[in-house]
Amino acid sequence: VQLQASGGGLVQPGGSLRLSCAASISFSIRIMGWYRQAPGKQRELVASITGNGITKYEDSVNGRFTISRDNVKRTVYLQMNSLKPEDTAVYYCNTVPKADNIWGQGTQVTVSS
Repeated sequence: VQLQASGGGLVQPGGSLRLSCAASISFSIRIMGWYRQAPGKQRELVASITGNGITKYEDSVNGRFTISRDNVKRTVYLQMNSLKPEDTAVYYCNTVPKADNIWGQGTQVTVSS
C-alpha cells in the first residue's frame, strides 16, 4: 500500500475531524494533496501542500480546513473544522498532480445530524 488514509467517521454539522495519510512513496520533495469524491460527483482536489509547507485550498474549504505534513513520518494531515453536510465524501491523499497508480482506499467522512 503506497498511500493509506485514515481518520474519517460520522460527525455532526459544525464538528471536526483530523485525517491522516501515511505514504510509503518518496515523500519530502513531492507536493501532496487531499482529494475527495462525493456520491455521483468527480473526485476533486481540496487542499495541497508543497514539500516546504506552502498550502493551497479550494474555495469551499478555505478557512475551515488545514493541510499539514510531517516529512520525517511521511504523513500528510487534514484538519477539518466547521464541517458541513456538503463535505460528505470519501477523502483520499495523492501527489499533485495525481498519480493514478497509487490511490489508496480513502476514508469516508459523513457529516450528518
